[in-house]
Amino acid sequence: QVQLVESGGGSVQAGGSLSLSCIAYGVFDGITCVGWARQAPGKEREVVASIYLGAGTSYHADSVKGRFIISRDDAKNTLYLRMNSLKPEDTAMYYCAATYRLLGDCTRLDNYNYWGQGTQVTVSS
Repeated sequence: QVQLVESGGGSVQAGGSLSLSCIAYGVFDGITCVGWARQAPGKEREVVASIYLGAGTSYHADSVKGRFIISRDDAKNTLYLRMNSLKPEDTAMYYCAATYRLLGDCTRLDNYNYWGQGTQVTVSS
């Protein structure tokens, strides 16, 4: 099993930047996907970025493409999300996620079964 702890959320004005970090503890062998999801009040949780560890390929949702960048540092067991050109609609609770499932689709929310506690991002206009 893996435990995930996020940090780095906060409040920023539109156009600003924030970086989120997620430190992983536990068993890493067998993890297939890692990613970031967000949930705004009254909305469903959505995957905004992910990495398929088998191929090292990344995914960014259309809503964040060109503004957010997912990356990882294996030596530090840490996953990052760099968020640039933030918009008020990016306001949400952001969660780090991981899975050992072999479904191979790191863009699907229901493929993830390990979650961090979340970190709030608030973007004001």
